[in-house]
Amino acid sequence: MELSERKQKILGAVVEQYIKTGEPVGSKALLNALDFSVSSATVRNEMAELVSMGFLEQPHTSAGRIPTNEGYRYYVDHLMVNSTIDESVRRRIEAGIHSAGSDPEKLIEKAGAVLAELTDCAAVSTTPSGEGASIKRIEAVPVGTHTAMIVLLTSTGVLKSKVCRSDTDLSASVIEKFYNVVKTSFIGLPLSSVDTAMMQSLVASLGSDVFTLMPLVTVISDLAQDALRTEIVLGGQSNLLHYSNYYGNSAYELLEFLRRGEPLSKLLSSVSSQDGVEVRIGSENPYRQLMKSSVIVSNYNIDGSKRGSIGIIGPTRIDYAKLIPSVKFLTNLVGEMLTKTFNDE
Repeated sequence: MELSERKQKILGAVVEQYIKTGEPVGSKALLNALDFSVSSATVRNEMAELVSMGFLEQPHTSAGRIPTNEGYRYYVDHLMVNSTIDESVRRRIEAGIHSAGSDPEKLIEKAGAVLAELTDCAAVSTTPSGEGASIKRIEAVPVGTHTAMIVLLTSTGVLKSKVCRSDTDLSASVIEKFYNVVKTSFIGLPLSSVDTAMMQSLVASLGSDVFTLMPLVTVISDLAQDALRTEIVLGGQSNLLHYSNYYGNSAYELLEFLRRGEPLSKLLSSVSSQDGVEVRIGSENPYRQLMKSSVIVSNYNIDGSKRGSIGIIGPTRIDYAKLIPSVKFLTNLVGEMLTKTFNDE
């Protein structure tokens, strides 16, 4: 829907005032925020028309106006001017992210913690997807006569490990046979190919070594399945309790929703934006528990391919102009660091 320039300026001023104060915006307060001269009566008439058009609403008869979801959407799409990231914020993001080292899962967890602290929202992210990844390295580290730690590294830098316990002695000769099987059957194999049929074929080929090597190769299969799964990392949920938007049962329902991983996984996997940021406001989200929330999500890429998502969940009354650039900057930085880790391996 097209709006006149005056209506656009009034709508933008209402959104920005409400984001700043959390109080309904009246015509008198709006006059002080506008950069053009107009009468109070004209402002009231324009606000009334914006109400009838669905961009503003009046929560109480004697109150000022507040943005609707449609008002926020129009603001984000047409009126908002993205602010630049403050240099101190940029340094905090970089310092926080670099402190995580090169482990992809720790990096994603740290990114979420940094984002939750900076935005005062809940941060949600996914670990790098194992889709399209292959097995790059497998190590067996003996920790006892019958025990070894099996470590699997993927082509996307994801590291998984699990203790393997065997009824037989894991001697040097057994470990050597294990590495021969790893070299011929696992290295370079896509994670998705380590399935039941592949394992049955492998076990059948082990011959007399089947009982000795079976526990070790079974652990590899478990690790490959773990690496293939995308995990949800959540942080800063308690930040949401600071907002009056979430009162009574709505706060409890939202926190319970966030605790369940599957809906969040579906929500993040549906984000289509390859290089930018996707903003979903209120009812644009597919879940009832998010009707009072906005979700800002950006995908991170590893070597140019989408591997995961990072974003925030907060009330619809959040500072979009400030938070969108922060989410995008952090996501791009995570993608750059994961790409470097992948290429350095």
